[in-house]
Amino acid sequence: MLVLNYHAFPEALPGGFVGVDVFFVISGFLITGIIARELELGRFSLLGFYNRRVRRIFPALIVVLAATLVLGWLWMLPGPFAQLGSDTFASAAFLANIALLLQSGYFDVESAKKPLLHLWSLGIEEQFYVAWPLLLMLAVRLRLSILGVAAMLGIGSFLLNVALIGSDPVATFYLPFTRAFELLAGAVLACAWSRVNQAVGASNWRAAIGAVLIAVAAGVLDNHRAFPGWWALLPVVGTALLISSPAAWVNRVALASPPLVWIGLISYPLYLWHWPLLVFMGAIKFGPLSLPERELILLASALLAWLTYRFVETPFRFRAPSPRKIYALGAGMALVAIAGGVVVYRQGLDFRLPAEIRAIANVPTQNARWRFHQCLLDLNREKSFADDCVDRGRRPLVMVWGDSTAAALIPGLRKAQETRNFGIAQFTSSSCVPILDADIAATPNCRAINDKVIGIAREIRPDIVLMHGAWETHLDKVAATVSALKQQTGARVIVLGSVPWWKRGLPNEVLRTYMLQRKLIPERSDRAEPDGIAAALRQTLAPTGAEVISAWDALCNAEGCLARIGDSAGDISASDQVHLTEKGSAYLIESVIDRVLGAPAPASKLR
Repeated sequence: MLVLNYHAFPEALPGGFVGVDVFFVISGFLITGIIARELELGRFSLLGFYNRRVRRIFPALIVVLAATLVLGWLWMLPGPFAQLGSDTFASAAFLANIALLLQSGYFDVESAKKPLLHLWSLGIEEQFYVAWPLLLMLAVRLRLSILGVAAMLGIGSFLLNVALIGSDPVATFYLPFTRAFELLAGAVLACAWSRVNQAVGASNWRAAIGAVLIAVAAGVLDNHRAFPGWWALLPVVGTALLISSPAAWVNRVALASPPLVWIGLISYPLYLWHWPLLVFMGAIKFGPLSLPERELILLASALLAWLTYRFVETPFRFRAPSPRKIYALGAGMALVAIAGGVVVYRQGLDFRLPAEIRAIANVPTQNARWRFHQCLLDLNREKSFADDCVDRGRRPLVMVWGDSTAAALIPGLRKAQETRNFGIAQFTSSSCVPILDADIAATPNCRAINDKVIGIAREIRPDIVLMHGAWETHLDKVAATVSALKQQTGARVIVLGSVPWWKRGLPNEVLRTYMLQRKLIPERSDRAEPDGIAAALRQTLAPTGAEVISAWDALCNAEGCLARIGDSAGDISASDQVHLTEKGSAYLIESVIDRVLGAPAPASKLR
């Protein structure tokens, strides 16, 4: 319920993602308890354990993966559909967490469009249960304490999580080694169950403290904090305390009430259904979902979950097991994986759409001319810029400082160099706004790289600094950064305001127009969000002497924002919600370059 509310109403429950951590502890407690009891009685079967896991996990997952592929066929562009095919294959192989680790982070903008994003947790759980029974069998054979083994491995996993959360938060979030401590916390509790004080008074205290810890985590944490790290102790310890208190009122009465027991029965298919429905309903609407719409989607998820539990899960889980059922489930999962592979191999089955729509919508986001991994850093991988990020010996020197949206300006600046004499120094970092003395939790190395950029600026002495980024949540730091920059370099500082933010991504707006009107998107569209920070940015920077140029004014007018720059398929202006294409970059820079350089327009332009 925490996770569902976080996905449907993130503003109301910003830390609801800790519901997954609660689930990990419960899973570790229940399954380790079963394995430990069977080992103690000498009747544990590894084959039987995996048989139960297949009957528990496969039926509902096969149905949801197949349904997601069908919805993708109907409502996704070829590129995203090919990505969905890849994610389907990874999910069928229980490698969704690894696939998502290689793509991006859980909290980034693009992740909100991935219908199978939520299956990363299932990947971690199943990877854990591939190894954990084997380790328990080995511990019994070596006559080691299962409790001691679980505690030792749990502490090691937690310390690894704490050690890596600062340098590689995305990997720490997704890797089973750094999340295993949550399942092992439940395992420790299961092994130490006989030693827990079950008196009603003590149970009530533990349950109350546990519930408060979980509530604090759900209410205080948000996607700007590096998680799990130390923060994970809140939901993990809270859940362990709550589980350890079966005699407490909250367990006997509240959690044992019929409505919550019913939700518990359908919880697995409910978790599987809710996120794909939220993603696809948003895609079909081509805009943010309203509160009533999100509530209806959760109700629809509950209905589908009950139907799945009643007609799909129950026949496989609770009726007499047979080899035929296991073979059928294995074959079904294999077919889903093959279908996902075919979608990838056939490039998202792009024959579904006309060639012109395919071409205009499939503009890649990461353009090679951004100099990714050289002058546009992924701060999880690179910590320094390449030597050739500065055009040495060319003046005036324009230093471009910002995030990936600033890197998207480089193709336009390079084109402007064909008719104007200036040099470019590019220092851009993905998801790192160009501000000083500020930590960005999702990009923990951002502060250090921005300090490094200031040092480089003092050395190269640019004539002009062009700053650009996602300013919305960092306006309070921009003025101090500009002042420091002017003082330390003596350069003209120009802050370029935000480019248009397309509500569902401009390629999806192309698809929307085609689906609804069977025509190409008009040259200007009103599907971009209004520029909400322009006035605040000017007011904030007025005392600093910085020049503010509105990218919005260059790309938008009363008719809407520029969606395409010409009639051919390659003329789309943005490749996603916010990154400009080469054509878009060239158009914007041509509109503002004279103000940036402080030079008169060339004669050809005056004519």
